[in-house]
Amino acid sequence: QVQFVESGGGLVQPGGSLRLSCAASGFTFRLFAMNWYRQAPGKERELVATITSNGGSTNYADSVKGRFTISRDNAKNTVYLQMISLKREDTAVYYCKRMYRDDDWGQGTQVTVSS
Repeated sequence: QVQFVESGGGLVQPGGSLRLSCAASGFTFRLFAMNWYRQAPGKERELVATITSNGGSTNYADSVKGRFTISRDNAKNTVYLQMISLKREDTAVYYCKRMYRDDDWGQGTQVTVSS
């Protein structure tokens, strides 16, 4: 059974930093590209960042480019999202999932950027 367990969210002030983790299981992690998504209140879920299976290539939404960094540890079946210079508009529930697969969503991790 494919599962994603996101963690690392919390309350942070504008300009602060957080590092999110996503532990994946139920499939051969190293073979799949991975995505981070987010969903803000009242908005549709959006793709934030992508990383290839070997970590050699990444891509970001324009809204987070230069502030967020996606990475992965294939030995730990985990994908990360390092976020710096956080803005109020980054407030959302963050999720990870495999690229191109219709997996069930995990529970997500809440990130709240507020003073």
